[in-house]
Amino acid sequence: MNQIFNTSLLPKTTFFKTSSFFVFALLLLLINCKKDTADATSTKTLQSSINDMASSLNTLQQVKFNEALYILKTFGVDEDGETNELKALGNLINGMKVPAIFSLADQIAQKNGVEWTSKGPPSLGEMNIFGNQSAKEFDANDIQANSLNLDITNIGNDEILGAQALQVTPRLLDPKGEPIIFEGAALEATLEVFSGGNRILTSKNLMLDNKFKGFNVRFASLPAQKIIDQKIDITVSIKTTKKTFKMSKIGVPVNPKALLMPAGNPADNPANIDGEMPSVIIPDTPGITPDPKVPTATADPKASVSKFLNNLSAQNLRGAYDVADNPNWGSYETFSNPTSGFGGVKTISVKNMTTKTTTANAASVNATYDITDKEGRTTAVQVTFGLKNVNGDWKISSYKIN
Repeated sequence: MNQIFNTSLLPKTTFFKTSSFFVFALLLLLINCKKDTADATSTKTLQSSINDMASSLNTLQQVKFNEALYILKTFGVDEDGETNELKALGNLINGMKVPAIFSLADQIAQKNGVEWTSKGPPSLGEMNIFGNQSAKEFDANDIQANSLNLDITNIGNDEILGAQALQVTPRLLDPKGEPIIFEGAALEATLEVFSGGNRILTSKNLMLDNKFKGFNVRFASLPAQKIIDQKIDITVSIKTTKKTFKMSKIGVPVNPKALLMPAGNPADNPANIDGEMPSVIIPDTPGITPDPKVPTATADPKASVSKFLNNLSAQNLRGAYDVADNPNWGSYETFSNPTSGFGGVKTISVKNMTTKTTTANAASVNATYDITDKEGRTTAVQVTFGLKNVNGDWKISSYKIN
């Protein structure tokens, strides 16, 4: 006769072995269900995947992981509003694992000048990108300030071109107008630059203590065509736990020579001429054999300046150097140095060029043009070229930026 299967008839050892197997299998299933990459399908899946990724880290790594996500949310995306920021963050890190997120956060922090690294000790306090931060008993971001002040100074002064940037330093003040002393915070600082009511630049940083250096606003990052009356308005906001402080400076003057200039039209660029020097037209005078090496009134020294600038724009430094005979430029190695010479020039866009004076042995040419270096920075300059007759050729002998 068949008997109905009953676990009570099994030995206890067999029963416990069977139960242990099912528990182990269940744990294994749960572990395998954990995600090791960010899932941006929705905010809920993003939060769930981030929690799964964090659970595989030790306590210190979890803190740094949350800091990395905060860095990416604050500086890696450019959206307004909590929901939009989270959505943009999800798109940014979708499919990434923890090491890739750390690496990206390091890049974003370095790009924005934030003093943070994934390998450093925790420095931003308790970060929670999915919830509003409320004041806690020892909240380092709960700064009891009364107002915000801005100190703006010109920096990077050049003897010829003038100031190259503005240093904007915010300070939180107490009721007496004195700077507040604090440390260990991570206050979100945002700088906005306007001109004529239009926003032309936004930058973010973290204010960790009262020694915060602020923002460096390079004039070369401000488009000249968007600057009205050569003045800008600067607004800085500092976000503490309970309050956001904001301060503006209106009508801050800029250096027009250092602004980002628009790209010129190559067809209108006097530097875009043929590499060959123009032929010298010599009048037909009976009985006289003219010396072709002696410049005549029909030879324009602008041609040598144009050839010089054209070669620089084409990064033909040897060709540019051969058009000159300027002792101040020294050897070709000195002339072509990427730091102190012309080796850092990427392109040149000439706006205007005129011959100022011309004699049999000397000439001067005024030129206005934009220089773009290999880092993408554009500077407008006005230069007077001095030229001399060297065996019938006009050679650049002096170079003065006005």
